Amino acid sequence: MTLLITVFAAIISTVVWYTNKNARELSIGKLCLMYWGASLMWLVDAVVEYIELGAEEYFSPAASDMLNDSFLGLSVAALGLIIWLIIVLAKDPKGVIRSALKK
Repeated sequence: MTLLITVFAAIISTVVWYTNKNARELSIGKLCLMYWGASLMWLVDAVVEYIELGAEEYFSPAASDMLNDSFLGLSVAALGLIIWLIIVLAKDPKGVIRSALKK
């Protein structure tokens, strides 16, 4: 589930980055790289787990394991968004924060 969630997040952020010029100003590319990196990490983890467990156990996980993996995947996606938000706020590409502080 972690792999699926991060791959979906990576695909969605990549589509937004590719189709929207404002997204490039807001550093969506960094968010894409974070999600694709997390997807690659979970892919390697899935391959190693498949090698260790074999096909029978890998493709029939317990419900509690799937729930834990879902929470972990959502946590990774949320953490990526938080890091991206901090980057955008620090960069302040449209000068919104700067102008608010001057008032």
